Amino acid sequence: MHEFLPDLTALSVRAAVGRATGTPDIDAERLLPAVQRMHESNPMLGLRGVRLGIVIPGLFAMQARAIAETAAIVSAEGNVVRPEIMVPLVAGEVELRLVRREIEGVLAEVATRTGCTVPTRIGAMIEVPRAALGAEQIARSADFFSFGTNDLTQLTWAFSRDDVEASIFPRYFDAGIFAVSPFESLDVAGVGRLVRLAVAEGRRGNPDLVIGVCGEHGGDPASIAFFAEAGLDYVSCSPYRVPIARLEAGGRDHSDQLGRRGADRVLRLRSPTAKLISWKVRCCGDTSMRRVSTGERPRQKCRSRPTGRSTS
Repeated sequence: MHEFLPDLTALSVRAAVGRATGTPDIDAERLLPAVQRMHESNPMLGLRGVRLGIVIPGLFAMQARAIAETAAIVSAEGNVVRPEIMVPLVAGEVELRLVRREIEGVLAEVATRTGCTVPTRIGAMIEVPRAALGAEQIARSADFFSFGTNDLTQLTWAFSRDDVEASIFPRYFDAGIFAVSPFESLDVAGVGRLVRLAVAEGRRGNPDLVIGVCGEHGGDPASIAFFAEAGLDYVSCSPYRVPIARLEAGGRDHSDQLGRRGADRVLRLRSPTAKLISWKVRCCGDTSMRRVSTGERPRQKCRSRPTGRSTS
C-alpha cells in the first residue's frame, strides 16, 4: 500500500510550510491524516495483498467486477477469454475462502446482468512460507497456484530486497556465501524446498490444481530447469525475459517430468497481460509453447452484447 501513498515526511513538510507561511497547502492538509493513519513501520509485512481486500470492504469486489464486465464485453464480440484472478500474499485457507466467496458473488451477478458467462479461475499466489506449509488446505479453495518467488525469497531469507542488494550482497559474494543472488536464480536448497512441498501438498488437496511461477525467476534458465523438475505447469515472467524463458522451457528435455505426470503436460510459458494493485490477471489468449490439457473448460455463453455496466 505504501507504494501508492505520498511520502509521509514530504507531505508533513508541505503542510507545515503552508501553515508557517500563512498559505495552507489544501491538498497536503487533506491527505496528511489519511497517510498518517495508513503509515506502517514495516510496510512489506503490513497492509498489502489479500489483507487489503479483507480490511477494505468492497475493494476486491470492485476489481472483480471490472474484470468480469470487461471479459463479458470482449467475449460477446466473439473472442475467447480466459480470465484468471490471482489473489496475492495468501497465508491461510480461510483468507482465500473469504475472498473467493466475494469474487464468485460478483462474477455471478455480472453473468446474470450481462447474459454472458465467462469461466473464470480463481487462484492463490504462494509467496508466504506459511502458505507453502499449508498448501493442501489452501488448494481446496484454489483452481491454481502461482509461486511469487520474489516475495517468497524475501520472506524465507528475511531479506528486504530493496536494501540488501546494495548493502549486504557485495560482502556475501566476496565471502562466498552467495555465488549468485537468490533473487536472480532460485535458492533451490531453501526456497526450492518450500516449492516442492507446496506442489506435493497442493495436488494432494486438489488433484486438478494447475501450478506455475510468477516472477523474475520465471525467466532464469537454471530456475526454469528446477521448476520443470519440480512438476510445475508453466512459468510467467516479465516481457524482456520471455525469449530466454521460451528457449529454456521449450528446448529442455522434460522426459522425467512427463513420465511422472503424463505426456499431455509439459512446462509452458505465460506472460501476464495486466497487473492490478491487489491481484494479477492473465486473459485473452495463451502464449503456451505447447497445448496443455488441464481439463475441458465450460463453454462461454453470451448474448450478442452485454446489457450494461454496473454503476456501483
